[in-house]
Amino acid sequence: MTSWALNLLYCGLIAMFSPLLLFRSLWQGKYRQGWGQKFLGRVDVRTSTGPAIWLHAVSVGEVLILRTLIPPLRDRVPGCEIWISTTTHTGYAVAKEKYPDCKLIYFPLDFTWAVKNALDRVKPSIVVLVELELWPNFIREVDSRSIPLVLINGRMSPRSFRGYRRIRWFMSGLWKHFTRMAVQTEEIQNRLLSLGAPQDRIVVTGSTKYDGIETNRQNPRTQAIRQQFGIGDEETVFISGSTQAPEEGYAIDTYLSLRDRFPRLRLVLVPRHQERFEEVAGLVTSRGLPLLRRSAIKAKLSPSGESTVPVDSLVIRASSASNIAEKPILMLDTLGELGAAWGMADIAFVGGSLSKRGGQNMIEPAAYAAAVLFGPNTMNFRQVVELLLSEDAAQVVHSAEELRQVVGEFLERPDRARQLGETARSVVLKQQGATSRTTELIVEALRRRSGHIE
Repeated sequence: MTSWALNLLYCGLIAMFSPLLLFRSLWQGKYRQGWGQKFLGRVDVRTSTGPAIWLHAVSVGEVLILRTLIPPLRDRVPGCEIWISTTTHTGYAVAKEKYPDCKLIYFPLDFTWAVKNALDRVKPSIVVLVELELWPNFIREVDSRSIPLVLINGRMSPRSFRGYRRIRWFMSGLWKHFTRMAVQTEEIQNRLLSLGAPQDRIVVTGSTKYDGIETNRQNPRTQAIRQQFGIGDEETVFISGSTQAPEEGYAIDTYLSLRDRFPRLRLVLVPRHQERFEEVAGLVTSRGLPLLRRSAIKAKLSPSGESTVPVDSLVIRASSASNIAEKPILMLDTLGELGAAWGMADIAFVGGSLSKRGGQNMIEPAAYAAAVLFGPNTMNFRQVVELLLSEDAAQVVHSAEELRQVVGEFLERPDRARQLGETARSVVLKQQGATSRTTELIVEALRRRSGHIE
């Protein structure tokens, strides 16, 4: 398919879905920023003369993967400038907070004019795509300029594989534009090969998500969140994180059914998407439960990190009849803090798995030795799930009732929860090392094409 045929196809799709896009923009706050960069490629103009490494990370998950990759790249490529592009607003916000010394842009939509304009302005020495983000016009244009193009941490779910297999005729011509493709497992390598990818350009490096993972529950960021939430050392923390509807409701029901028997139980809710924070807050208060939001706490912190008001004064109570002594439900409604918050969890339910999302990243709570639970719908992290389950390092719950039952069992048998958690941490530690292999692959691709590295 030609570039201009793709342009017409994209225009048709945008026209078809424009009512939905408009609705999400007006009522959910999505797609409001970066229009000039996305549609026209009007990103910042690079003025430096040294090597520039363009890293594309679609959203929050991919952005966070970069935290272990950027430091070794700076060491191996002296004087390099790191450019990070994202597709989503939340990804951009997290990148802005995590990487203040990098250049941040929105990724151009795959129109020929936007792609060319963005590449003209950035003039990257190499382009690195995180996981698997395939935009044909962008990929072709990068290769046509003799810019090395590298895929890292590549993954492909069974569902995506089935979809790509239907257009194998198109995909087989796309892989040739990549300089190298680093994938997480041999299974993914075999999928790419069956789609026509050249075997000599694929290498299995493992997943960088296992590297740089915090395992110390006493680290300063985790302890600060715990202290600011007012969670005592003797309390047991149940975190329901990266959740989608109706998973927050399941977690609340679990908490309500168990809190009388286990009065030291605390519940922390962490919705996956920023636009649902208000919805979830309303869900809590509509049940007559007090609520304490992380955003309210952060708004009252001094520059030294100390609260300027009593935490109790920030609790939202459903009515004047609420029991003042009742412990509030805690909600983490800030970006980029879930990784540290998982370190508070004695029991961790990883969301998107009792919905149709396909699961979210369960590596972080596993690394903290939390007792990790998730639902059966985890196709996005199938290899991680299979690894954890094969080592008896996590447990699957198939319903809201089973979630309540298993959390109750862990509370009754904390030794079983601790054993599950310690095994999970051991599994994560055994998988580390992919970042160094990935760094070497990027540096080698840059060396061969541009001679920037000695």
